[in-house]
Amino acid sequence: MPNIQLFKGDLPDNVIFEHAVAVDTETMGLNLHRDRLCLVQLGDGKGNAYLVQILKGIDCPNLKKLLTDKKVLKIFHFARFDVAKIKNDLGITVSPVYCTKIASKLCRTSSPSHGLKAICYDLLGVQLCKEQQTSDWGAEALTVEQQQYAANDVLYLHALKEKLDVLLSREGRAELAQNCFDFLSTRADLDLLDFNSPDIFEH
Repeated sequence: MPNIQLFKGDLPDNVIFEHAVAVDTETMGLNLHRDRLCLVQLGDGKGNAYLVQILKGIDCPNLKKLLTDKKVLKIFHFARFDVAKIKNDLGITVSPVYCTKIASKLCRTSSPSHGLKAICYDLLGVQLCKEQQTSDWGAEALTVEQQQYAANDVLYLHALKEKLDVLLSREGRAELAQNCFDFLSTRADLDLLDFNSPDIFEH
């Protein structure tokens, strides 16, 4: 069983990540401007998940320091949304970033499915339950089921990165993937300015 710890307002001083941290977020919805950030999940790749509830009017300096630490790689799945949401709500630019969804799309072109549930099953043989995805993440007290769901979104990202890195290297697309990851901060800026519909890269 994973070790899950829940904190309100910020990450404690004694929780430290040395080289890489898996990151995910839960929000009240998918509108970057309207729907507030409720939870940031962190995983160390060793079976430990740290959940930080974002409270209105309370700063989170330790969390911000981690997410902007250039020495710690932040591993996301669909980083485009999370990076933009964190920038909008916390006022910081997350860097450096790795996105397992982008990596999967670049090296697993034979598969039509690149969601977290699909690639966890395909690459790790892990079956994720997504029943709590649309639950109330703004609740003051999160249920055990919500905490387990939130933790699952970061517990496997380190292992997925390892698998995907092998495939990216094999297919000669590691540099392309890195260029995509480096662009995510700009992509977040474009999304926050509503340059996503229509996308400026479309004809």
